[in-house]
Amino acid sequence: MNQLSFSDVLIKAGIDPKDVKLIRHAYSDKCFSACAEANLIKEYTSHQKNGFSKGYKYWAIFISSQSTLAKFYGIYEVGDSVPDSRDKAPKGLPDIYAKEYVGKNAIFDLTPIDCLKEYENKLIVEWGNATRSWHQKATNEKPIISIVPDSKKVFNGFEDLILDYDTLKEIVEDSVTYESFQIALKSIYAIYLIVDKETGKQYVGSAYNKDGLFGRWRVYVETGHGNNKLMKEVVCDYPERYHAFQFSILQILPKTVTDDEIVHIENRWKDKLLSKKFGMNDN
Repeated sequence: MNQLSFSDVLIKAGIDPKDVKLIRHAYSDKCFSACAEANLIKEYTSHQKNGFSKGYKYWAIFISSQSTLAKFYGIYEVGDSVPDSRDKAPKGLPDIYAKEYVGKNAIFDLTPIDCLKEYENKLIVEWGNATRSWHQKATNEKPIISIVPDSKKVFNGFEDLILDYDTLKEIVEDSVTYESFQIALKSIYAIYLIVDKETGKQYVGSAYNKDGLFGRWRVYVETGHGNNKLMKEVVCDYPERYHAFQFSILQILPKTVTDDEIVHIENRWKDKLLSKKFGMNDN
């Protein structure tokens, strides 16, 4: 099954992706951060170069705090524009950005539309490595990593994901609370690391079958050892030891990678970490 993309959401809402420009703001930008703090995200976005919206009816705004993930903020219908003279600067605009209003660019009229309101501040996409391309066509596929319902656990990205066995068990067994985690883990192939926190021994594995990393880690929850020979021996000698296993990701892999390439990458990690000599890898 193909991964859901933001363009699919637009089409479902009756909007042609060709009519939509995607805009990504980042909190690392001091001007944007100041405007966001002043609750002026719409006003900040409306200030662009002349001709910025040529050929587009809508702007979809995303906000990123770290890495290449971006959260959907809202979608706006674009109207006419006026020169950005100083007297047209929005009230309360931070000084760090107000100085940009010198009459050379444009202020676009943006009207929020409600057709995607259910996704606002909940839908997270993978923007991709070209984060410098902060505005793009909506026909550029942006895979949806998660859609976080209210009051549910929020998946905040792969980079900081470190799970003990008991937390992983909760994620696997609770598809309501941890829906966003399950969606994210199913979306990737990966090289992963398991560490026995009692001994420090490491196991390097790979996930590239149905349901991606989620499907592979689910086996550890069901068995306690993932059917790995040396880990099995540990759990046999110490039946409760799997509670001390820690799970993390070493490398995310595209689903286009071949099985042989994955095995090569996995073996490279085993060599780097010496997990066959000192850890729980037996081959």
